[in-house]
Parts: sequence; C-alpha cells; structure tokens
Amino acid sequence: MEIRSKEFKERSVFAIHDANLQTALGRARYGFVGKRALQVADLPEFEQLREEAKALKNHVLDHLDHYLERYEKAVVAAGGHVHWARDAAEAREIILGICRRVDAKTVTKGKSMVSEEIDLNDALVANGMEVVETDLGEYIIQLAHEPPSHIIAPAVHKTKDQVSDLFEAAHGGPRKTTVPELVDEARRVLRDKYFRADVGITGGNFLVAETGSSIIVTNEGNGDLTQTLAKVHIVTSGIERVVPTLDDATLFLRLLARSATGQETETYTTISTGPRRADDLDGPEEYHVVLVDNGRSKMLAGRFKDMLRCIRCGACMNHCPVYGAVGGHAYGWVYPGPMGSVLTPLIKGLDAAYDLPNACTLNGRCQSVCPVKIPLPDLLRELRHEQHRQDITPVMQKRALGVWRWVATRPKLYHAMEQFAARALSGLAKRGRLRRLPLAGGWTDVRDLPAPTGRTFLELWQGKRGKK
Repeated sequence: MEIRSKEFKERSVFAIHDANLQTALGRARYGFVGKRALQVADLPEFEQLREEAKALKNHVLDHLDHYLERYEKAVVAAGGHVHWARDAAEAREIILGICRRVDAKTVTKGKSMVSEEIDLNDALVANGMEVVETDLGEYIIQLAHEPPSHIIAPAVHKTKDQVSDLFEAAHGGPRKTTVPELVDEARRVLRDKYFRADVGITGGNFLVAETGSSIIVTNEGNGDLTQTLAKVHIVTSGIERVVPTLDDATLFLRLLARSATGQETETYTTISTGPRRADDLDGPEEYHVVLVDNGRSKMLAGRFKDMLRCIRCGACMNHCPVYGAVGGHAYGWVYPGPMGSVLTPLIKGLDAAYDLPNACTLNGRCQSVCPVKIPLPDLLRELRHEQHRQDITPVMQKRALGVWRWVATRPKLYHAMEQFAARALSGLAKRGRLRRLPLAGGWTDVRDLPAPTGRTFLELWQGKRGKK
C-alpha cells in the first residue's frame, strides 16, 4: 500500500463531507464504545488484568531475544520453519519463495495487518497468483480495491447499500439487501476458494514460546479454513507478538475481545502448532512462520519501546474523536488512529507522516482504554518534539508558533488580546453559536462553534473567587 499520510489534511476534509462515511462511522463508533463499556463493567478485575498485561509485555520486551529463540526452537521441534525478515521487502521475498516452490496458483488469506504492512497482496498478484481475502471485511474492501480503514473492522467505512452494490457487481444478481443475505453470498463464493487454495496465509495474534504455537482469533471461522485446508500454512507476524506460555496468552485473550469488539471472547480462538501429523485428519503439509522486524528493533532500543506492547485491539481508534470524525483512510497507510499516528512515522519516517502526530487533541482517551496501558499521548508529544529537533516543521507553522510565543510571554498583552477576542466573538455569535469563525473556517465548516460568554476563563475564575 502506497503511503499517503502527507495528504492527511486534504483526505480529512474529504472524509468529513462524505455522507456515507459519516453514517457508517456513526453507527460503528457507538457500537464499539458501548459494548466495551458493558464488558468492562461486568469484569471487576479488568484494571488488574491491564496492569498484569502491561508488566508481562514489558518483561517479554526486555528479554525478547530469549523468547524469540525459544519460540523458534519449539516451532522447529514441531516440524515447522521460522524465517526472519529484516524489512518488508525481505518478508515479501521469503513468502514469494515459499509460494513459488510449491507452484501456488491460489492463495487464501485470513486477516493480517502485517501482510498489509509489507504490501504482500500486490506482490503475490504481480507474480501470477490469485489472492483471496477470506475475512468478510477484507473481502469487501478487496472488491472495492481499497485498503482497510480499521485494524479489526476493515470495511467499517462501508454502508450496507455500498456492500450490496459491490456484491452485485462482482457476483451478479439478484441484488441482496439484508445482512444475512450478504453474508450467505460471501460464504458461498468463498467456499470453493478454500478447497482450491495451495497456500493459506494468516496473521498471528500471539506466538507462544513454550509450544511454538500461533494463535488467531476470528468471529467467522475463516482463519481455521484458511490454515487447515491449504497445503501450506504461512503465519506472518511482528517479532513483538511472542508470549512465554499458553497461560500468558490467556491473559491477553481476556483483554483482547473486550477491548476490540466488546465481546467476552471472540467466536473462534485457534491454536496451531506445526504441520499435519501422521494421524491428523486435516491440516497443512507445511507450516512456516515469517517473523517481521521492519523497524521494530529500532523501537525496542529507543524511547518508543512502549508502542511494542500493542495487541492490535483497535480500542484507541474506537474512542478517538479524530478517527471518529475522519475514519481510517485519511491517515494514509495501514495503521490509523492514535496507534497509527505513532507507528506510521516510526516505520515510514517522520517526514512522510508529518501531520499524524499533530492530528491529536491529546485528550487521553486512547491511553485510558488501552488494554496494555500504552501512553499514546506521551509518545505523540515525543514525536512532535522529534519533528522540532529534526527541524522539519513547516515554515508558516514555525512563524505562527513564534508569534504566539512572543505574545504568551507578555502576560498583560496576552490577557488584553484574550479579552478582546472573547468579547468580539461573543458579539458575533447568534444564539450562543458561531456558524463561521474568522480566519479559521475549517473549525466551523461542518459544525457550529459554541461562542464564549464574553468573559475570559481567568475573569470567570477570579469572579468566582470574589476578585477582579
């Protein structure tokens, strides 16, 4: 996927005015947030689990080399193969090599953000292979020729009518109009693909060092069919997804579904260990794991190490007011929302994703709901500091900040200008709201701005204390 994060502002304006997108985001936003809140309320030990998960993740990251080596030995002992990829290009070549060796014609895929990160689909198609996404959301956006807009709900930006149009164009009529009909149609089309697949590729929510197992969670069962019916199963995963034991994995599983979709648990939790054995009724003949670095080691050694605790639940973006307003495509790459605003600059470069760390109100909701307590606002602030240190701040922005600093360091002038602005805006308002904000029309382009009362915060505060 070509990175287009430099277009964040332009794409955001387009997103805010897209009626279908706003309808889809509105429905999804309240569903995710409300369901999570109910699950958290029903689990008294939720905060304790968050603390334990944070501590365990920190322990693993402090000893990551040990657990990765232990994991590799366990995979090999179970009959599998582990491949190490330093970057996206190397990961693609490893996977292409496996597919070419078995003369793969059809490749089925479960949902994998790492495969999106390394731009795997285009590479497979360019080498003459049919690639079929089996997750319903991924299948929808594959038909639409779009990237995912959410890490757990890739097609969250699509309305039911838009999906109906896509299915009618791809599968022929009659046009289906209800969700059950659309799901049945996708199931019918995909069923044959599973049986024809030469290679099945999945992600790995967790990799277990104790047993050499990979764990995936789905609500559709597509991951099970992808990895058991194909002759070759390939797991794509970041190096940070390893956990010491199966017991440790259960800790994260208790947090993952509740944080992601507001469920007590996902419908399917599937553990895979090596290829099919002699007495197994099904399973792949070969089992491969591609462990991808792609900038993670650099993060591990620096001040952004906390970001490697991420378990890809999507809770931060579900609760983010910016993501809720513009959706995932505005962010211009694989990872949207608060976690993407940290990861994208670290993986693709600060200059390539300048606006993302600044596209945040620093309200802190993302940190408050993160199941492993990643201090996302702090990391975003640190990225802003790094942009300043690298001197890549746009000239006009630096000048504007310079003017603000000059005024702000002169309290009498600052308060005088503040009083003038409060009174002027209050006078311009109608019924307590401003439909157009002078010199800042972007704020009021799609919403009214509550007008100030005519007095500054300091005046109101001193008034409450009986002072002038």
